[in-house]
Amino acid sequence: MPSRPSWKGHLRLSLVTVPVKAFTASNSSSGEVRLNQLHNECNSRIQYKKTCPIHGEISTAEIVSGYEYSKGQYVVIDPDEIDQLRTKSDKAISINAFVSSDEIDPLYHAGRTYYLLPSEPIGQKPYSLIVQAMEDEGQVAIAQVVISSREQLVMLRPMGRLLMMTLLSHQTKVKAPVDFEEELADVECSKEEVDLTKSLVKGLVKEDFDYSSYEDSYVTKLKQLIEARVEGKELVSPDGSEEPEVINLMDALKASVERVKEAEPVRPTKKKTRKKKTTPKMTSAARKTTKKKTKKKTG
Repeated sequence: MPSRPSWKGHLRLSLVTVPVKAFTASNSSSGEVRLNQLHNECNSRIQYKKTCPIHGEISTAEIVSGYEYSKGQYVVIDPDEIDQLRTKSDKAISINAFVSSDEIDPLYHAGRTYYLLPSEPIGQKPYSLIVQAMEDEGQVAIAQVVISSREQLVMLRPMGRLLMMTLLSHQTKVKAPVDFEEELADVECSKEEVDLTKSLVKGLVKEDFDYSSYEDSYVTKLKQLIEARVEGKELVSPDGSEEPEVINLMDALKASVERVKEAEPVRPTKKKTRKKKTTPKMTSAARKTTKKKTKKKTG
């Protein structure tokens, strides 16, 4: 387990308060390779210095924060003033509601996820009760918390015995699907085309899917390139892949289905019934916006 949590506070569900700590789910020691910027003449590393257009290079201690309220006009905001705006609730994950697990579309996931754990022995039992109740009811929690000096909307979901906390983007910060659906043409697909495409999908179904089998091949190749250059060797590049040949759609579907059948026989799978979802869940305000757009089109 990591020695230091990324965040520490309380999980609040009505009158129930659980002391918790959050650990980022991202693995910073996953072997990612970072390249530095160098001067092409001497290979010296490029430096970025903090400078003032009037006084030149300055130290970090001389820097303050400010807001540009007019072109070239700033008002200085002191960190102590910001701290005074915070309340005790800023150190708490306040659960506002529980919703069905398929209610929040992944479109709104902001890309940062944390493991949430009890930080004190007294929190073990209420933590376990919340996880079990959410798991049994198939619910996820919507909450608000301050992380990195910003109020964040988050989703809490059970994973085994753990609670996962995923940061969410507010609806106003996500482009609506309707804006892109306008780019799609109304096309008609024959029954044969649909059946062939379904056969292709079924042929690629993996019953024993192993997520760990997917590795970052780019990092591996980059490490090989770096090792070769350090040793003064030239790395031979593989021949570039040829452009795919454009063929008739039906011929491509039939050939693809045959290729899948030859590679691995289709295995019978249990049919899963899922709630049909075409677009992310929208608030009433978003629905009104969509209706307005539709009226403009038909008008």
